[in-house]
Amino acid sequence: MKIYSSTLLVLATAGLFCLGTPCPSHAADAYKLIKEVPIGGEGAWDYLSIDPAAHRLYVSHATKVVVIDLKQDKVVGEIADTPGVHGVALAADLNRGFVTDGRENKVSVVDLKTLQTLSKVETGQNPDGMLYEPASQEVYIFNGRGQSATVLDGKSGKVVATIALEGKPEFGAADPKLGRVYDNLEDKSEVVAIDTKTHQVVNRWPIAPGEEASGMAIDAAHHRLFLGCGNKKMVMMDGTNGKVLADVPIGSGVDANAFDPGSQLAFASCGDGTVTIAHEDSPDKLTVVQTLQTEPRARTMAVDPKTHKIYLASAKFEASAPPSGGQRQRPRIIPDTFKILVYAPEK
Repeated sequence: MKIYSSTLLVLATAGLFCLGTPCPSHAADAYKLIKEVPIGGEGAWDYLSIDPAAHRLYVSHATKVVVIDLKQDKVVGEIADTPGVHGVALAADLNRGFVTDGRENKVSVVDLKTLQTLSKVETGQNPDGMLYEPASQEVYIFNGRGQSATVLDGKSGKVVATIALEGKPEFGAADPKLGRVYDNLEDKSEVVAIDTKTHQVVNRWPIAPGEEASGMAIDAAHHRLFLGCGNKKMVMMDGTNGKVLADVPIGSGVDANAFDPGSQLAFASCGDGTVTIAHEDSPDKLTVVQTLQTEPRARTMAVDPKTHKIYLASAKFEASAPPSGGQRQRPRIIPDTFKILVYAPEK
């Protein structure tokens, strides 16, 4: 894949846009691989979450969550007993973490200092992506097969609402200033907007020209959503009215999106072994500035807003088995090859 020269990237100062006129350009740095953090073990993985204040990365892995110290780039602990783990939501102000245990239809409530599970709470079927909404101090858990969202009070760990979504939810994002939580309904090619005070769906917006969005990220300062779509597009949507403002091409098999407010860069990580990096030139313009080559199936990602590094989970796989009965078997992960890939802007 082509990697764009650093002289082609145009950056705006964080939070500052030039409306109607060209933005002043900065020399920009292309991302490159700087390190691999070995984890090992067996099993698949899903979402990654970063606590930038504590310099920790939380990595879902089979039946546990692996915790990595980002200052040392090494494993410092784990959250055990999370079968079928998908997502991790961090409420640093409450010293609480919340982990979706997909196989149990539960969410684990965790003490972030000790990494011990305090309780488990029933959710809908197949809890998957999740987020912490800091203004209300509530946790939104998106239940894939349940086609619903379970809302927990972050302090008590009690369920306060169950919201029917009428579609299969994937990842979400919160906009505390607008009092909204958003989620993609992958099978409907829609975004739903939930009012955080009433816990009601107040808007349903089509994502065309995007289709079947999985990943979502947000520029909360400008109320812009970034959706990673199955038809190889990243869509930028206005979170105030659902208008699609721009779209750019990305790789195939997208799973995660991230946004770095300091650099105004949006990322889409794809199973074909690429990360598309696009710059939000203005609130209605998105420009691809780099196609970063990573590794096949490295499709989940997190960005550290303090260091601007991005982290992707990866492993080595056995060769696919020949077709049997018309179906090719999914390649197996080679034990003890699980790792985290660390990419940073080249200085």
